Amino acid sequence: MTFVTAVDHPLVTHHLARLRDASTPPTEFRALVQRLAVLLAYEATKDLRLTEVEVQTPLTKTTGHVLQQRIGVVPILRAGLGMVNPVLDLIPDAEVWHLGLYRDEVTAQPVEYYSKLPSAGPVEVALVLDPMLATGGSAASALAALRRWGVPTLKLLSLIAAPEGIAALEAQFPEAQVFVCAIDERLNDQKFIVPGLGDAGDRSFNTVPNTAK
Repeated sequence: MTFVTAVDHPLVTHHLARLRDASTPPTEFRALVQRLAVLLAYEATKDLRLTEVEVQTPLTKTTGHVLQQRIGVVPILRAGLGMVNPVLDLIPDAEVWHLGLYRDEVTAQPVEYYSKLPSAGPVEVALVLDPMLATGGSAASALAALRRWGVPTLKLLSLIAAPEGIAALEAQFPEAQVFVCAIDERLNDQKFIVPGLGDAGDRSFNTVPNTAK
């Protein structure tokens, strides 16, 4: 099993270029996030199990196949919210469970402020949604919570990732799978992805400080 998959597709490359552009307005940024989330989800769900069913067409009966597993969509608040609807469009019966995490700007460590996971009955496959995988701290906290819940198959969908974040997750969660649109060069001294795309949450929800250059 490959730990990380960088989706190599012309549409991914095309949309990602515009997503990175600092001049892209929030409305377009949100639309680009959604388009890329669809392409990531397509790749990440290739191995979902199917079960056979009988289907009555307008002409005759035939055999079809439907998803067999319970699937959970787990956005990391708040930036992950922008990836939820396109994934639900593909998997309408998926369950949605929220995890609230933010990075402390001083320590660069994740801080959990919200968790909406039940104590029993874990889903079979969890698709964790977080646009950016930087240090891996928030993603690691989310995957750890899902592991404690008892989810057997863990998948993280991120638009861009830093090598440092990928290495950190692989060391802690070798059983997981990570799907990204691009693996960037590195983290800078402030633990931001370079070349990156800025703060995905701020750019999605139009909360970029007025002092930003």
